[in-house]
This record gives sequence, C-alpha cells and structure tokens, in this order.
Amino acid sequence: MLRHLEKKDAPMMLEWMHDNEINCNFQIDFASSTLESVLCFIDGSYDDENQNFAFVDEKDEYLGTISLKHISHKNRNAEYSIVARKKAQGTGAAMQATQELLKYAFEELKLHKVYLNVLADNVRAQRLYEKSGFVYEGTSPDAVMINGVYRTLKWYGIIAKS
Repeated sequence: MLRHLEKKDAPMMLEWMHDNEINCNFQIDFASSTLESVLCFIDGSYDDENQNFAFVDEKDEYLGTISLKHISHKNRNAEYSIVARKKAQGTGAAMQATQELLKYAFEELKLHKVYLNVLADNVRAQRLYEKSGFVYEGTSPDAVMINGVYRTLKWYGIIAKS
C-alpha cells in the first residue's frame, strides 16, 4: 500500500540510508543523513514535480520509499525510483508498490512514459524492473562517479498502454 511519507517513517528511512549494502547503489551520500535532514526531506517530499511515497505493510509500517521525480506534464513523463529496507527485500512489497505507482502515474497523472536508470551491476533491481514491465533501452558507460569510481548506467522505460 502506498501513502504519503510521514514523520514517523524517518527512523526507518535512516535504517536503509545508513546501510552500506543498500546505499552503495545510489549517487547521493545517504550515509551522512541525519534525523533532521530526513524530516526536512519528508516535509518537502510531495509537490507537482516530485512525488515521494512510502510503501507500507498491513500494519502501516514503513518498508521503503517509491517516487516519481522530475514529473514533466509537458512531455507526460517522470523518473521512477525505489528503495526498500532489508526487511522488505524478497517479500514482493517492492513489486506491489511499483505496480501501484505505475497505475497512479498512468491513470491519475496521465503520464505517457515512466523511466529509470540503474547501475549496470545492480542485477537484483534490474530483475524487479523487468518483471514490472520496464523495457531495457540502452547503456550509458561511465555515466556517474560513485566513491571516486565511474559506473555504468542502464536505462529502462515503460510506456502507458493505449
């Protein structure tokens, strides 16, 4: 289930942000996040251009964050991103959240395309994206630098069904 991020989610957000196995897949330095910075993010987490949601279990426990970023109403597209706490990995929660977010993107926001990029060596994430209907579109070698090392990105997209 998706809902807006709430202040009560902050400690569980910090859990994955401070987990090196999870945050090594991101360009942003989440490891230096503080409770104050996460609360500030939550306060500004939803507007016309960037919409960040929590995906939660049946008890409303935060499992991860899923987002539509850089929403372009002119081009009718947005960038997708997701991160799950270790507790949620392998449970199907990320797949369910992705399906809910895509339904929202295409039916409510009337977007035409949702796209994403992922590190080429993040095979686990690529499997989720492909199972969710995203199609591989291309590779961008040495596209980002993370911890002083250039990394290759793979790009995926999904287009609304007519």
